[in-house]
Amino acid sequence: MNQMMQFFRRHSISLCAIAITAASVVGCKSVTTNDTVDYKNTGAVRGPNLSYPPDLITAQADRRYIVQDGSATMSEYSAAVKKTAQMKTNVLTGIPGMHIERDGERRWLVVERPATELYPQVKDFWQENGFLLVVDSPSTGIMETDWAENRAKIAQDWIRSTVGGALDSIFDTGERDKYKTRLEVVKPNETEIYITQKGAIEKCVTDTTGACISTIWTARPNDPELEAAFLARLMERLGMTQEQAKAMASKPLPAKLAKAKLVQEGANTAHIDLSSGFDRAWRDVGLALDRSSFTVEDRDRSTGTYYVRYVNSKDLGESKGGFFSNLFSSKDDSNLKAKKYRVVVKANGDAASTIIVQDADGGPENTPAGLQLLTLLTEQLSR
Repeated sequence: MNQMMQFFRRHSISLCAIAITAASVVGCKSVTTNDTVDYKNTGAVRGPNLSYPPDLITAQADRRYIVQDGSATMSEYSAAVKKTAQMKTNVLTGIPGMHIERDGERRWLVVERPATELYPQVKDFWQENGFLLVVDSPSTGIMETDWAENRAKIAQDWIRSTVGGALDSIFDTGERDKYKTRLEVVKPNETEIYITQKGAIEKCVTDTTGACISTIWTARPNDPELEAAFLARLMERLGMTQEQAKAMASKPLPAKLAKAKLVQEGANTAHIDLSSGFDRAWRDVGLALDRSSFTVEDRDRSTGTYYVRYVNSKDLGESKGGFFSNLFSSKDDSNLKAKKYRVVVKANGDAASTIIVQDADGGPENTPAGLQLLTLLTEQLSR
């Protein structure tokens, strides 16, 4: 903050001159209301502004139908144009049966299309919104974005609206977000799409006098409203109108049902009891893993098994500053110290399920680490 104030004191005349010059060019400019999300990530390629209704957006043509040279005949070119127009019509008219389902604060999108057809569209959606993907796995239906700053949280006063990008490097929210998307096939030609958010916030490290001497990045709670905002935008990308998408994403919360109970059998032996059938338990465990410090490498619904990696922040070495000091590093050192586990969901009748943690080979994980994993999952499942 002190550095920012010093910057403004040193450059106040220059900034005023820029503002006056810009104002003289553009005249009176009304300030528009910010959308809830506006991420800016260096190196990402932005597409159309998805805050507009889909009927005002030109759908992107499939690159397979772009004429690369003059060798194509007129009839072939006309067929390609017709195919592209048909694609645009399909995108903008939406997908019949697409809707959001909700359980407490959890929301997910149900689309009557196969996951193999939806995956490239969801990937394009994140890139159009200014994100880089650090995980892109069509075989598992999982993708994850890099960390990015939500610029919509910066107040758009008359100075910023006039000067524009000249001040972008000065303002910073001190918050970063990343998003994980998982496509789950429940039945043929029907896909469930889950979007989960992780957040980090920059906090001051103070000395004995209370002065801020440095900053560190720490985790902040998940934001279900950000997840809902992107679900609504994804519905727009798939062809629903903005009004319909927002209405579905903002439906009232249904009554919350009983969640998870950690049952400890011994010093390091435990399991989780869920008062829900297998289908719901499978979904809830998947969301809990996405929102925690787990990386889902693969899953097998037929056996109720999630194959995961987990990083304990204590294992990352305090000499390097801990987990969050490397939060935005391009080197994924955490993967080197991640351990593999299996999280297994077992049906216990029609209205109950049991969750256990196994080691990488499928044996019992009766260790403090196994108990810690179950404790973390219980906390997420109880929210």
